[in-house]
Amino acid sequence: MEFVRYKHARFSARLPVSFRYSLSHYWMVEEAGEPGVWRVGFTKFATRMLGELVEARFEVSAGESVSSGQQIGYVEGFKAASDLFSVMDGAFVTGNPILEEDACIVKSSPYVDGWLYSVRGEPEKTSVDVHGYIEHLAALIEKMQREGY
Repeated sequence: MEFVRYKHARFSARLPVSFRYSLSHYWMVEEAGEPGVWRVGFTKFATRMLGELVEARFEVSAGESVSSGQQIGYVEGFKAASDLFSVMDGAFVTGNPILEEDACIVKSSPYVDGWLYSVRGEPEKTSVDVHGYIEHLAALIEKMQREGY
């Protein structure tokens, strides 16, 4: 897997080049050997904001239709709780079964084992490539610094 290194202030990350990214800090990658099925996870930036996860729950079932922006569950972390949203249009396939035993995998392996859920369908129309996400991230971090976060 090829990565682009991104560093700004006290935040650094290695971002997979072949992934799509939502502006709400999720990544999407088509599963090898499963055309049309995409895994979705949190970016490293999102995991840093949430901290270690302790629980992830989904409120949709396999085969259920989902659309971009739809709330599909929630996660709880040591720092914060957050709703989970779909960044895909299609049919929900499954949540990551590893999360039931070790939700911390989302932070320790965000781009490989720590995926959140999978959907058969297409990424949201506003998704961007790695370079578009880096531009978005840089602007967001600069804004957060100006506002004292």
